[in-house]
Amino acid sequence: MGVILIESKKVAFLAATAAEEKKAENIVILDLRKVATFTNYFLICSADSTVQAQAIAQAIQERLEKSKLSAWHLEGYKEGKWILLDYSDVIIHIFIKETRLFYNLEGLWGDAKVLEIRKN
Repeated sequence: MGVILIESKKVAFLAATAAEEKKAENIVILDLRKVATFTNYFLICSADSTVQAQAIAQAIQERLEKSKLSAWHLEGYKEGKWILLDYSDVIIHIFIKETRLFYNLEGLWGDAKVLEIRKN
């Protein structure tokens, strides 16, 4: 079976769709291509609880596995307060609300372009 190559922007939007289906809130995609060298996009979203954060992470992994993509690294799943899924060109951050406010990644990466996520 061949390797399927997917543009990193599309990966970010596939992950956003999966997060949205699990009722993630305040979903943001930051385009880091002009401000960072280690990745192209951050997807950041919030959950009401650690259980919901874990469900969002699982849904994203399942959605991306359908496109033959596996996370290079997974961190924080057991605690569920800040789950990081590293897909190299796309890094996904799933926070419970309080943790997201504390770390304020959007503020830290304020020079990054925010991509619009279309709602149905």
